[in-house]
Amino acid sequence: MKIDLQQAWTDMLEKMESWVDTLIINLPNIVLSIVVFVMALILSKYVSRLVLKLLQKSSLQKSMKSLISKLVSVVVILLGLFLVLGILDLSKTLNTILAGAGVAGLAVGLALQGALANTYSGIVLSFIKTIKFGDWVETNGFEGEVVDIDLRVVTLKQPDNNLVYIPNKLVVENALKNFSTTAQSRVILECGVAYGSDLEFVRKLVQETIVKEFEPVDKTEEVIFLYKGFGDSSINFETRFWIDSTSALEVAKARTEAMIAIKKAFDANDINIPFPIRTLDFPSNFRFTEKENE
Repeated sequence: MKIDLQQAWTDMLEKMESWVDTLIINLPNIVLSIVVFVMALILSKYVSRLVLKLLQKSSLQKSMKSLISKLVSVVVILLGLFLVLGILDLSKTLNTILAGAGVAGLAVGLALQGALANTYSGIVLSFIKTIKFGDWVETNGFEGEVVDIDLRVVTLKQPDNNLVYIPNKLVVENALKNFSTTAQSRVILECGVAYGSDLEFVRKLVQETIVKEFEPVDKTEEVIFLYKGFGDSSINFETRFWIDSTSALEVAKARTEAMIAIKKAFDANDINIPFPIRTLDFPSNFRFTEKENE
């Protein structure tokens, strides 16, 4: 038993001596590898900043510019890592790492199908011109200004200043309405006047009021005025005009100002906007009777 312990101790010392010899022999390579890897890290930062600066002149989305610069940085670091493995003569280790990365990548890809779909959709949205920062859009039942597009979601700021985060995949796959494709938005206002009103005068008055109130409207012909039908208590009409804004909030404000201006014009010209009323028709032989209080 004592002999076995001594032999084991001797073998361990010999093994440690061989490790020390190997370390001393490879010490220059180890130092060189550390220097190369540190230089790769420093170089990746400078290259990333340079790529980002060059991309500033392009029409890509901000998120896409950032993604490209980060990918370039990762590529530089990987190249440095491959050089380090080559300096240390670890080619077999490199092959093992690449084989393991392939298997791990397949497993991760299957597990993260939804996330990868959003990432791919984010890249698509960063390249297309259908949607960009500052656009006022409506998609998936939400409406607002596009404030950010990253690799996961599209961020919309609604008129009430709340933020809505919509997965990129849903934006790509579903309908998208972009109100910012033109420089103007149409304001639509509905109202009604009493049956005894002069319909020609009402139309002229509404058109002149809109032209006077809103600078983008130069003449009455630009204000569309349409009578829609005979209602229960009024003759209903609809007026349409354009404003120089694509924001839904500005459209709502313009509709409010138009309502105030039209109401003032109607009051000044004794035009009545009737409210719903109910007429009771009693038979001719109907008599009201009062019950005397006893």
